[in-house]
Amino acid sequence: MSNWLKRQITRALVRYLTGNVRSYESFSVSSAESLESVLQVADVILVEGNQRFSTAVKYLTQSTWSHAAIYVGHADFPDAVAADAPFIVEADLENGVIAVPLSKYAEFNTRICRPIGLDDVCRQKVAQFMIDSIGMRYDLRNVVDLARYLIPTPPVPNKWRRNMLALGSGDPTRAICSTQIARAFQSVAYPVLPKVEESANEECGDRRGSVREILHVRHHSLFTPRDFDLSPYFAIIKPTIERGFNHKQLIWNDKPAK
Repeated sequence: MSNWLKRQITRALVRYLTGNVRSYESFSVSSAESLESVLQVADVILVEGNQRFSTAVKYLTQSTWSHAAIYVGHADFPDAVAADAPFIVEADLENGVIAVPLSKYAEFNTRICRPIGLDDVCRQKVAQFMIDSIGMRYDLRNVVDLARYLIPTPPVPNKWRRNMLALGSGDPTRAICSTQIARAFQSVAYPVLPKVEESANEECGDRRGSVREILHVRHHSLFTPRDFDLSPYFAIIKPTIERGFNHKQLIWNDKPAK
């Protein structure tokens, strides 16, 4: 098959995969203003997407989240549509790594995952890593495989699903949404979901139960959006709670629902 024909097939698949799913429903929506009021630089924003591509990712990961972006605040981006708006950086299937206003996902179900204990200097380094990635192409090597998993019941055993998500080609000039964010945190030695090995702590003598944990870095191509949700090193931030939720102030409609 010629390279030209491969490119044409890939472009057609991308157009199909980025089509919207009509059945998408927004249950937990936060406005851009409420998100901005609690967000910090380097916070990860998980998104439940409404595209066919999102359906495939959610199925393979058995997760609500199909996309990840990182908050970079009021950075100065050339050619920005909304210069004064808060921005996120993401890897988009069609456009590669881009900066977009936070308001892009104001109508979507989202979750904020915050790295704990990361100082301001490291936060800025993580954000700058993503900003420096703008312009990189999305890794489309396995776009055909993703299309195959849109069938209702793909014959994929559970234990194999995660291995099939090693989507990256290993080409450093290409990116995938969650893998590029994982690389950004790895650049400042911050863990996402590392492999943990327990070994005896020799410094503690022969005391029983004395062990230490040694973390092994996972390859960035193995990370998926849900890993930031599952990670014990990221806190879940909910705007409603952060802004002072009081259930006694709620106004309920006591009439029975029709």
